[in-house]
Amino acid sequence: MTSVKESWKEKGYIDEPVPQGVDLKAEIRRMCKEKNAIIMAHYYTDGSLQDIADFVGDSLALAQKAATTDAAIIVMCGVHFMAETNKILCPDKVVLIPDLNASCSLAESCPAAEFEAFVKAHPDHKVISYVNTSAATKAVTDVVVTSGNARQIVESFPENQPLIFGPDKNLGAYINSVTGRNMLLWNGGCHVHERFSVEKLIALRKQYPKAKVLVHPECRGAIVKLADVVGSTARLLKYAQESEVKQFLVVTESGILHQMQKSCPDKEFIPVPPDDSTCACNECNFMKLNTLEKVYNTLKYEWPQVDVPQETAEKALRPINRMLEISKRLGL
Repeated sequence: MTSVKESWKEKGYIDEPVPQGVDLKAEIRRMCKEKNAIIMAHYYTDGSLQDIADFVGDSLALAQKAATTDAAIIVMCGVHFMAETNKILCPDKVVLIPDLNASCSLAESCPAAEFEAFVKAHPDHKVISYVNTSAATKAVTDVVVTSGNARQIVESFPENQPLIFGPDKNLGAYINSVTGRNMLLWNGGCHVHERFSVEKLIALRKQYPKAKVLVHPECRGAIVKLADVVGSTARLLKYAQESEVKQFLVVTESGILHQMQKSCPDKEFIPVPPDDSTCACNECNFMKLNTLEKVYNTLKYEWPQVDVPQETAEKALRPINRMLEISKRLGL
């Protein structure tokens, strides 16, 4: 099987180390200005990338930004489905991703062909897909959601409308619990959020009795039940910024701690560890494939570019636009 790097070389791309002595941050910003490029970074990427990005946000905010930017080039520091979403929304722009191997376990848990067969087996159901899916999966969807707008979009459907929700079974179960719906759930999950330890969270709550517990809804139900606040990364960050509380137990990918600590230097953020680790963090290995060195080369050579077949893009655009329209109407 040909590796991604080998395929780059076959196409004539250059994979070379950054020359010694290069001021990466200065050169990245220089090239952005020269090429009319914008760098967008997800909260789960390394803090050094968040600091040089033009825009940092969660999946909803990144999609909203992509839809309105006038940049000629978008560098998506995140994972592949995010770059695909950018390309679908901006077909006339060059969309780059620092590492094509930056996939997503949640997106991979929902192969498009299998999901399409599942959808066809339930023809009376409307289909709601989490944004953490491939463009091909979005193409068989009625509306896309993020963790920040899933509840409101689900509630926009009539109560008697049968719904399919995929691929995250944990997020779907949480939305069912707060809306009273009985959506049919695809059996997918995020390898990061499913690893959090109930026992370690309980122990930390005893150790920090005054701390508020901030939990992402992709976590298992047993974790969600221990939360003080459940929400998207953007909502958890906003709560931490606005709360008078000084300590927080954070149950999501540890990259968000950078923005939390940066915007709230007087507060303490304690990451909750996963089940299978002795370290105090739970990182997405795909997000961490993005580095300053790769961003530098990505901008320099304008590769690797992300493209989406036109037919797939046209089908996937409709549910993405519907999400953006509903979110705008609801003020999300």
